[in-house]
Amino acid sequence: MQIGVVAERHGIPPRFLVQILLQMKGAGFVSSTRGAAGGYQLIKDPTSITLADVMSVIEGRTKTVTPNATNHSPTSRVLLSVWNEIKHTERTMLENTTIASLVERVRGETEQMYFI
Repeated sequence: MQIGVVAERHGIPPRFLVQILLQMKGAGFVSSTRGAAGGYQLIKDPTSITLADVMSVIEGRTKTVTPNATNHSPTSRVLLSVWNEIKHTERTMLENTTIASLVERVRGETEQMYFI
């Protein structure tokens, strides 16, 4: 797909999209074709790309939550524990969501639309 088409269809600034696609290309997820009819295309199997993979490319490896408090009170320890649980849950969800599963969800949404 061409960057302009993707940017317009999804309301993403083209400059921002270019940066993301360059990172995705560097990671081997997409390839690009130059020219008027050029664009980007997925080159890895969408069932093998997870949102965790994409997030790692864009934001880098996630780190564990570390405390900022100098006083390690029971409250700060409990809050740190909860934040780490949230981070673990988020990571699990990202690892279990593939590009293919997102496509299926989108298809499910569009099948429910009625056009007159």
